[in-house]
Amino acid sequence: MKIALDILGGFIALAITLSAFGKITRNAGATEPLAHVGVKESQYNQLALLEILGAVGLLVGIWIKPIGVAASTGIALYFIGAQTAHIRVKDSFKAFAPATFLFLVSAAVLILELKR
Repeated sequence: MKIALDILGGFIALAITLSAFGKITRNAGATEPLAHVGVKESQYNQLALLEILGAVGLLVGIWIKPIGVAASTGIALYFIGAQTAHIRVKDSFKAFAPATFLFLVSAAVLILELKR
């Protein structure tokens, strides 16, 4: 179970770090979906900070379980928010499938964190 937690936790930490980097650098692939759902450009850095804090929290959570639980909970909530934003603008499932996948991975990390 520890190996699965490390692999999934590492995957989600890497994914959200890359996502944060895309927001900070204003990469079109990262920012166009945000603009589409109504996120203001002034909020991109705040979202990136949340992602970076989540990734750091997962890494610290390797040694301090409550931090890992809090980080994986926050990441799961972040992706619920992303899905909600896409649903609000009536996007197809294809548009928010990545957010759904990342939510499922973060939920799995949370479950594994709680069981360790």
